Amino acid sequence: MNTQFKKGVLELCVLSQLRQGDKYGYELADAVGKQIDVSEGTIYPLLKRLRNEGYFEVYLKESPTGPARKYYRLTKKGCDTQAALEKEWNEFTLCVSNLLGGDGNDQG
Repeated sequence: MNTQFKKGVLELCVLSQLRQGDKYGYELADAVGKQIDVSEGTIYPLLKRLRNEGYFEVYLKESPTGPARKYYRLTKKGCDTQAALEKEWNEFTLCVSNLLGGDGNDQG
């Protein structure tokens, strides 16, 4: 997948994963990485930026297999931003599908 495509949608993907529930850093990076080829080195700076912007809060939780893990929890601002980005994404992909000659429902 084109690098610019990934960069453009990564924030939405991270916020969407957290909307489904709290996750620790590796778990989040793994979930996103299974769908979009991105490295942890790309995810962690994004997590730091999104935290600094107030989209989620961080807390520590004991791990049964080692040291405590840093979990990420969406704030109201993060939930609102995720919903707005998802709406924009859906509108955008529909427009692109139309430009490509599809009706938005075609897979190829």
